[in-house]
Amino acid sequence: MQKVPSEAAINQFMANAYFTDCFTYHTLNKGQSAMQVWLDMVNNTPRWVERLMWVRNRVVVLFGLKNLGLIGNVIPAKQACDYLVGDQVGIFKVLSSQEQEVILEDKDKHLDVKLSLFLETEGDLLKLYVTTVVHVKNRLGKVYMFFVAPVHKKIVPASLSRLEPVN
Repeated sequence: MQKVPSEAAINQFMANAYFTDCFTYHTLNKGQSAMQVWLDMVNNTPRWVERLMWVRNRVVVLFGLKNLGLIGNVIPAKQACDYLVGDQVGIFKVLSSQEQEVILEDKDKHLDVKLSLFLETEGDLLKLYVTTVVHVKNRLGKVYMFFVAPVHKKIVPASLSRLEPVN
């Protein structure tokens, strides 16, 4: 796991987490906000990830969990600056949105997930940190994470790789 920058607000949610990870990626610095980078990511979600989400949604409703929809289910006409705290953006709600970091959240009866996309400027480049923090609420959450954690470790890098690469 990559080290989360100390100035990232996601750090306040790390205590007693059942699962955490952090992935990094470099892309071109075009002055984009953290929310814009998130939208760029979800708008280019790999098809196999969306298929897995579709299967996930079909299976978890059998256990009383909610159907999240698809990661890329965002309103195409909505700009990054239009998203406010509490708004839905794909499968997450906006918990916090600053230029340098957006924190998204999903809560269900089995777990609480927070995802941060934090930007660090390195001249003409942006170093992106995508950090996930999961707090489980019960045994079902632990079983769920047993299956999801290994897949999650493939999904985040695959999604990041769809962003504009640095040559």
